[in-house]
Amino acid sequence: MLKVLTQSWPLLMGVMLLMVGNGIQGTLLGIRGNIEGFTTYQLSYVMAAYFLGFLFGSWAAPRMIRRVGHVRVFAALGSLISAILVIYPVYPDWVIWTLLRVFAGFCFSGIYITAESWINNTASNDTRGQALSAYMIVQMIGIIASQVLLNLPDPSGFALFILPSVLVSLAFMPILLAPTPAPAFDSTRRLSFRRLFTISPLGCVGMLLTGGVFSAMFGMASVWGAQEGLTLGQISIFVGALYVGGLVLQYPIGWASDRMDRRTLIMGLSAVAAVVMTLAAFVPLPFPAYVGVALILGGITNPVYALLIAYTNDFLSREQMAGASAGLIFLNGFGAIFGPTSTGWVMEQIGPSGFFLFIGILYAALAGYAVYRMTRRASPTVSGAFRGVTPGASPLAVEAVLDEAVKEDPPPGTAT
Repeated sequence: MLKVLTQSWPLLMGVMLLMVGNGIQGTLLGIRGNIEGFTTYQLSYVMAAYFLGFLFGSWAAPRMIRRVGHVRVFAALGSLISAILVIYPVYPDWVIWTLLRVFAGFCFSGIYITAESWINNTASNDTRGQALSAYMIVQMIGIIASQVLLNLPDPSGFALFILPSVLVSLAFMPILLAPTPAPAFDSTRRLSFRRLFTISPLGCVGMLLTGGVFSAMFGMASVWGAQEGLTLGQISIFVGALYVGGLVLQYPIGWASDRMDRRTLIMGLSAVAAVVMTLAAFVPLPFPAYVGVALILGGITNPVYALLIAYTNDFLSREQMAGASAGLIFLNGFGAIFGPTSTGWVMEQIGPSGFFLFIGILYAALAGYAVYRMTRRASPTVSGAFRGVTPGASPLAVEAVLDEAVKEDPPPGTAT
């Protein structure tokens, strides 16, 4: 690991600063939008716009990189993000914010793809697995740190918008000045969605549903907190707990998934999440209990996302895994577009508790569908290719992580 840090520290430092800036932006807009008098439904469009831009960026960024190169794409998108972050408080209009969020999602998607290809390229065959693990950990640390910084300036002023703009600008210095040549970039062709659904219906449906969960969870958490009357400090603790839960429980759940039917684990975790979300929706809880709810929700959502990818890969040969993963991530991103808007509509109808209710409904649907699929065919042979990946990772990072996993535990072949 020391060798990895020595080789990749500029890239990892840059990624962490990017995640800090993005994490501040995501939570701050929900809080500031409430101060500006935006309705819940208007804020839901603002939050959903990021995922629309992110999905489009995952398709367009590789083409941009192949056309003009990593460095130019990286610098151009980074400059645009810095500008966007300081425009928000200048034009506090939800329609303008929605358009800005589309561009922000597009830019962050392109930047992540660029950074991940660089990290993957700098590592050797012996250190690539450690480098990718370090990358995922740094992402989480950056997001958690961003919630701490939210408590420094006043959210009604300009400082909290200038801070992430500065951090994003600084993030490019270690990356662009690193003495590492820009890597060659090859994109992966997806399997057709019809073929992917034939291989793993649970994987496809599950990724659509978890896309809605993830975007609702991280897009609307600060909106829920503001409507619930929480302080800025309490909102940052709640959002931070979502990421801490994902960081802590990812690997214990992954360890269990390599030793049992993954569908049973997906069903059980989804059922637990559905029950906890229903409890949070209908039973008034003290703030410490809500922190516990956030830890459970984050601790289940990230592993379930990785479980669905690993479960689908149990049916694939190694050559098919990259294309299948790209298709699954596209489905997850497509589902993410509708998570905030659907949550916003439910919250408009029944109040802040709609945040938990909507997520609970999605998890109940996933648990039920997992039970149904368990009646349709036998469990595949577990390949052992589970690795911790987050819903924010690009197809490039997921492909690289899974490639390292199957090198260590080769799949026995295509399951039937």
